[in-house]
Amino acid sequence: MGAPTVYLDMTTEASKSRPALQRTTGRDRDGWFAVLDAWGAADRPYRETAGWLQDEHGLSAWWAQKITVEYEEARGVRAPGSRGDGTYTLTASKSVAAPAQRLYEAFADPTVRGRWLPNAAVRERTMRPGRSARFDWGDGGERVSVTLVPSGATKTQVGVEHARLPSEAAAAEAKAAWRDRLAALKTLVEA
Repeated sequence: MGAPTVYLDMTTEASKSRPALQRTTGRDRDGWFAVLDAWGAADRPYRETAGWLQDEHGLSAWWAQKITVEYEEARGVRAPGSRGDGTYTLTASKSVAAPAQRLYEAFADPTVRGRWLPNAAVRERTMRPGRSARFDWGDGGERVSVTLVPSGATKTQVGVEHARLPSEAAAAEAKAAWRDRLAALKTLVEA
């Protein structure tokens, strides 16, 4: 039973996408950072910077957002893993030897969910059977999104995004909790 993959810092993921960045946008990460430094992006709001990259450089919204976040993290404008509003988001995933529908039921059915995620105060927001589930977490300020991606008939990648965490410490605590709970989920549905 391995630990789930958890990403708190987009820079780690960025190193994997450098060839795609260069190929798609015409510049690598350092090239874009030089352009942003020359423009004074470190002193501008996130939305203005991302909009400028789209409008002046023709980047897609996705690339503009990704480059802006990485730039802000690298220049100390935002803490690694934090969102523009100062909250934190983490993702965790686990490969489970079970069909997507069975995993969906483990999230959607409160009785089953209580067996691997006890005492979780959640409220369902939206559900797409066999594909995804979204919840308010705790007092409703935090959000949990679950995505299920089948890999054949009997294997599924379950991904969890826990958003709107109030601090880096809360994100670290949630990271450890999700690692533990996804392992419990795997044990339950594979039994």
